[in-house]
Amino acid sequence: MKSIQSLNYSVVFNKEGHQELSSLLSSNSYSKVFILVDKNTKKYCLQKFKTKLNLDFTYELIEINSGEINKNLETCIQVWNHITNLGGDRKSVLITLGGGVITDLGGFVASCFKRGIDFINIPTTLLSMVDASVGGKTGVDLGVLKNQIGLFANPKMVVVDEDYLETLAEREIKSGTAEIIKYGLTYDKSLFDEISTNNYKNINTLIYRSIEIKNEVVLMDPKENYLRKVLNFGHTLGHAIESYFLESTKVKSLTHGEAIAIGMVCESYLSTKIFDLSIEKLKLIKKTILEIYTKVDISKNYYPEILSLLKHDKKNVNGQINFVLLNDFEDYKIDCKVSEDLILESLDFYNS
Repeated sequence: MKSIQSLNYSVVFNKEGHQELSSLLSSNSYSKVFILVDKNTKKYCLQKFKTKLNLDFTYELIEINSGEINKNLETCIQVWNHITNLGGDRKSVLITLGGGVITDLGGFVASCFKRGIDFINIPTTLLSMVDASVGGKTGVDLGVLKNQIGLFANPKMVVVDEDYLETLAEREIKSGTAEIIKYGLTYDKSLFDEISTNNYKNINTLIYRSIEIKNEVVLMDPKENYLRKVLNFGHTLGHAIESYFLESTKVKSLTHGEAIAIGMVCESYLSTKIFDLSIEKLKLIKKTILEIYTKVDISKNYYPEILSLLKHDKKNVNGQINFVLLNDFEDYKIDCKVSEDLILESLDFYNS
């Protein structure tokens, strides 16, 4: 597959990607090479990565605990201490080998260490391939509040290889699918149609087109001043739901994609109330999503805390919650104001 050129870096695919990474590591006189993994990618992906790279090089391995619950400043401090104790300096490079937590946190760690060292993203989950590893957003959570601490910083390169998907459970594949559905609803309906009819038959095409879309948006609006907000469809309510289920001792945590899928159903409902999205299309969206994701019971008892978490969303301005909504497929509206009553109605609609 042809590489995709982004802001000062390329997204390169499969064998060619690992070949270019080998050349990059050989041609740059890095003082130290660090590889950041979690327990899962160390077990399932590290040897695959080294075999594909086919390069004799010395590296230091840094391992963190898996899961969103560890995407925080405490983990960053641990990684910074490891890099420091292992002799890292400004000429070091950090390779992130993992999913969204690894790429988000690893990019943030690299961008802050000694005011910035190079980092390279090797996404190993569908979610990180189509979203987290591309676009230059790095960051960590503040408590249960998603991505509150972070900055924009671009990697030296991104290597996307679908072979890593073989290491994933079905639940993780479905988590990444939510981001592809988002691109399909807001930007290219053919992606939504592909998911709803063929599921994952053409996964390579789905990944490539999703990255193309995200890159196109980011090139036009790198710092999310306006257009890039479209990538947040489903995420306003989705992040609040994800945070609630992460924090609560009463319920099991959701994956990012499971929460975003709920958010897309709710925000599609809001779209029918505020704009022109038809009831028929709303029903199709809900039907498609519920065929992929198990229905989650969101008790009315959870509503007050979910509303409270909404007030901390990154897109809010002057305390006003801002949504991305749909006028139709591929026809989105940005910075939409929604009443609290309608938000509660949308949760009821999901539950119905």
